[in-house]
Amino acid sequence: MAIEKKPLKEIVGKLVVTREGKRLGSVGDITFEARTGELIQIVLRDPTPYIRNLSLEKTTRNETLVPYNSIIAIGDFVVVSEEDLA
Repeated sequence: MAIEKKPLKEIVGKLVVTREGKRLGSVGDITFEARTGELIQIVLRDPTPYIRNLSLEKTTRNETLVPYNSIIAIGDFVVVSEEDLA
């Protein structure tokens, strides 16, 4: 499923939620492959306690990472598939 391209400034700060409506935090930044420009992960800002139930990767600075391929939609919120996070 292709997601419409949006500038980073339109995504940073948006609330990240699961399809079921569980809040995960907000978009703090995005990591990407410099050579290809392929988006890899969303860096969560202000993660909620719910993320402890998920097996999410962390950075060396203990920032929580959400795989970009788990994103279902980007609108008022960034909606992710919880099944794709495990």
